[in-house]
Amino acid sequence: MQIGMIGLGKMGLNLMMNLRDNGIDVIGYDVNPAMRQGAVECGLTVYENLNDFTQSFSDRKIIWVMVPAGKITDSVIHQVSQLCQAGDIIIDGGNSFYQDSLRHAKQLKEMGIHFLDCGTSGGTSGARGGACLMIGGEEEVFNHLKDVFQAISVENGCLYAGKSGSGHYLKMVHNGIEYGMMQAIGEGFEVLEASEYDFDFEKVARVWNNGSVIRSWLVELMELSFKNDPKLDMITGASDSSGEAQWTVEQALQLKVPTPVISLSLMMRYRSKQNDTFAGKVVSALRNAFGGHSVTKK
Repeated sequence: MQIGMIGLGKMGLNLMMNLRDNGIDVIGYDVNPAMRQGAVECGLTVYENLNDFTQSFSDRKIIWVMVPAGKITDSVIHQVSQLCQAGDIIIDGGNSFYQDSLRHAKQLKEMGIHFLDCGTSGGTSGARGGACLMIGGEEEVFNHLKDVFQAISVENGCLYAGKSGSGHYLKMVHNGIEYGMMQAIGEGFEVLEASEYDFDFEKVARVWNNGSVIRSWLVELMELSFKNDPKLDMITGASDSSGEAQWTVEQALQLKVPTPVISLSLMMRYRSKQNDTFAGKVVSALRNAFGGHSVTKK
């Protein structure tokens, strides 16, 4: 079985290396020459154009798309579908809105092409050494690739979520929860920073992550962030919002489900663009630590 990866950024490249290290034949393509060169330097096989990439498959095409959600994903899936044939499989592993995935599944089904929507968590380190995958689509198609998905996931970190759209729906809600958790951690450290006490935040994060109720990977990442920048003086608190929390809140409103924590954490992302706060710096540092998202330097 051969897997083709389109999009060789921080997630796609790490997934490619993960696939390769697990004995899976993998090839790659990216429109950006610098991304292609980076993959070549990692010992991966890449192609300079989409035609050569798709024509290199000796058997059924299985193409994994890891590009930004929205118009770029739409464009890539459309281009790839024109170079595929009935029975081929396209996987969208990005953070696409689940309604877009439903549309893609319907469009591709009319062409006889199978589609899986794959919510991907664990950040860049997870993509490289063991991801958490939430996958929607036809169960028969998932089962065809089950061994591949499980090989590149952490133990118990691969779930067949159900029909088309369910993988990205699950990842959408996951990211909404993530917003709330990061905001709570950020606000807690801001209270500490404003207090009369001279806390060592690296040591605080370390002790909280050993036996406490709030121990987590996010707190572990804060320990590392404070080790490199004890008071987060080198960055501002501005953080982008990539869409998933907004979609979660919109779904909650439609379903009449109260989600005050997730909703307020989304509002605080918007606020971070206006006034600098220590809580904002913590959230910004966390996003950089787990996902490689850019931070605004002072």
